[in-house]
Amino acid sequence: MLFKKIGFRLIFAVALTSLIIIGVFAYFNIKSQSGSLISEVERHANQLGETVISSTRFDMMLNQRDRIQQTINSIGTQPQIRDVRIINKIGEIIYSSDPNNINKMVDKRTESCYACHSEDQPLEQISITERTRVFKVHPDSNRVLGIITPIYNGKSCWQAACHAHPQNQKVLGVLDVSISLAEVDKAIITREWEIVIFAIVAIIAVGLLIAFFVRRWVSNPVNDLLNATQQVSQGNLNYAIKNLGDNEIGKLGESFNNMTKKLSEARIQLFQSDKMASLGRLAAGVAHEINNPLTGVLTYSSFLLKRTKDNPELQEDLNIIVRETLRSREIVKSLLDFARQSVPKKHNANIIEIIDKAISVIESQLSIKKIKIIKQSENNLPPITVDSNQIQQVFINLFVNASDAISKDGGSITILTKQISLSPFGVAQIKKASCPKRHSLIDNDFKIDGLPALKVKVVSADKEEIIHLDPVYGKHRNQYNLVFNIDKNTKFVCPDCNSSLVQQGKICPECGAPVLAFEISGQGLYEVCSSVNSNWEKWDFVDSTGIKEYIEIRINDTGSGISKDDLPKIFEPFFSTKGQKGTGLGLAVIWGIIDNHNGTITVESEEGKGTTFIVRLPLTQQRQI
Repeated sequence: MLFKKIGFRLIFAVALTSLIIIGVFAYFNIKSQSGSLISEVERHANQLGETVISSTRFDMMLNQRDRIQQTINSIGTQPQIRDVRIINKIGEIIYSSDPNNINKMVDKRTESCYACHSEDQPLEQISITERTRVFKVHPDSNRVLGIITPIYNGKSCWQAACHAHPQNQKVLGVLDVSISLAEVDKAIITREWEIVIFAIVAIIAVGLLIAFFVRRWVSNPVNDLLNATQQVSQGNLNYAIKNLGDNEIGKLGESFNNMTKKLSEARIQLFQSDKMASLGRLAAGVAHEINNPLTGVLTYSSFLLKRTKDNPELQEDLNIIVRETLRSREIVKSLLDFARQSVPKKHNANIIEIIDKAISVIESQLSIKKIKIIKQSENNLPPITVDSNQIQQVFINLFVNASDAISKDGGSITILTKQISLSPFGVAQIKKASCPKRHSLIDNDFKIDGLPALKVKVVSADKEEIIHLDPVYGKHRNQYNLVFNIDKNTKFVCPDCNSSLVQQGKICPECGAPVLAFEISGQGLYEVCSSVNSNWEKWDFVDSTGIKEYIEIRINDTGSGISKDDLPKIFEPFFSTKGQKGTGLGLAVIWGIIDNHNGTITVESEEGKGTTFIVRLPLTQQRQI
C-alpha cells in the first residue's frame, strides 16, 4: 500500500540512486587510497633499497663481509622491516638480516626473480612495479611487501683488485627488502570503515532531505489535490485548494480552483435558470388570478371617482389608486414580458416626467425615512423613445434600493440627468457571434461583468482550454486562465466544430500575433488580437456608425455601498444583498428592461461611501447587436 504512493516511490528511487552513486564512489575511493598507500610503501622500500646499496657499496668493493652483514642487521631491526637480503646472480642468499637464510638458494619464480631474468639471462632495467610483490607467509598472517633492487656492475667493480668482475656482466645480484603491511592494512581497514560510515550517514541524510522536500513539494500538494477531488466528487464545489506555489502543481491547483468555481457558477446558473423557468410558469399561472382582484380594485376605484366629484381630496387619493392599479397590471405584464423576452411598447416620452412620476410613487416612503431627493438635469432635453411604464419601473426599483441602503438617520438620493455623446468603442455589446459554420460563440454560462462572454477553444499540442473574450467592444476584460503558453503552433477554433477562428493573411498591427475573426449577425466582422498581452481589436461596422447620443441618468445614494465580491453579481436573478427582505428580481428585471431598450446600466460603489447607478438610453434606437 505504501509503495503505491507517488511520494514514497520518488523517495525510494532517489535513495536507491544515491546508494548506488555513493557506493560506487566509496568503492573507488577505497581502492584509490589503498593503491596510494601501497605505492607510498613501495616508494619507501625502493628508497631504502637504494640507500642500502649505496651504503654498502664501498664495503663490497673491499669485500668486508662483516661490515656488510652488520649494516644489513642494523636495517633489519627497524620497525616493519621483516627481512633484508642480498642475493647473488645464481640465487644464493649471501647476506640476510635473518641468519637462518644465509647461503640458502631461492626459487626464482616464487621470489619474483623472473622479473629480472628471461631464459636465465638478467635484464638490465625493470620498473618498480615489476620488482614488487605482495604476499603472505601464512594464510592467516599479515601481508608483506617485497621489493628487489638490482645491484649493477660498475667500473669500480670490474677494476677492483680484490675480486674483479667481467665488464660484460651487467647485474651482480639483487637486494631484497621485505616490509610488513600490518600498519598499512590497519589504516586501510580504518579508512574503509570511515568511508562506509560516511556513506551510510550521507545516504540517510540525502534520504531525509529528499523525503522532506518530496513531502513538501509533491506529497502534500498531491494529497491536497486528491482531497479536493474527493470533496468535489461529494458535491462540495465551494472547496478551494490553498496556494500551492508558482510551480506546475501550484498552477494545477489554480486551474482546479478555477474549474470548481466555474462548476459552482454553472450549477448556480442552472439552478437560477430552473428558478426563472419556474417563475415564468408561476407568473403565467397566477397572472389571471392577480389581474382579477386588480380589475376589481380598478372598477370600484373608477366608480368611487364618479361618486365623489365634490370631494377633491378624496378624488386625488382615488386617482392615485387608479393610476397605481393600472401600473400594477402593467408590472405583472412586464414580468411576463421579461420572462418571455417580449419587445417593449416604445413611444416618445419625456425622461424628466418619467423620473418625476417614479419619485411621486415613493415620495412618502422617502419622507418617512428622512431621505432627501436632489434633482439636477440639463434644460431642454430631447424626448426619448422608450416604454414609459417599464422605464418608470426601473427608476422606482432603483429608488427603493437606494432607500433600503440608507440608514435610519437619513440621507440623500441625487439624480443627475444629461445628454451625452459616446463612441461605440467601450460601449457596444456583442450579443450574437458565430463561427464560419454558424455555431454560436456566445457563452451564456460564463459572464464578464454580468454579460455573456465570447468563447474560443485554444488547442496546443495535446492540451486544450476555453478562453473567454469581453463582449463589450473596447473593454479588454478577456479571461484566458490557461495552464499552457500560447505559441506559433497554437490553434484557436470553435468549441463546437473545431473550425479555425484565425483570419487568414492578417496579423495584429501591434504585436504581430494572429487575429481572430467573429461573424456578427448583420454587423460584419469583429476582429481581436489572440495575444494575451495585446488590446488591439476592430469592428468596422460599429466604428462606421460614429458618435451616438444618449440620455444619461446617474442615481447616487449615500447608503452603505456594495462589497467588491457582490458587485459583479447584483444583476443576476435571485441574487440579493437584503437577505430575506429581497427577492433578487428587481435588478434582474431592470437589466432586462434596459437591455431591451438597447441601453446600458452600470454601477459604481464603495462600501461605506454609497452607490451610483448609471443608466444610459440611446436617443436614436438601434438594432440589437
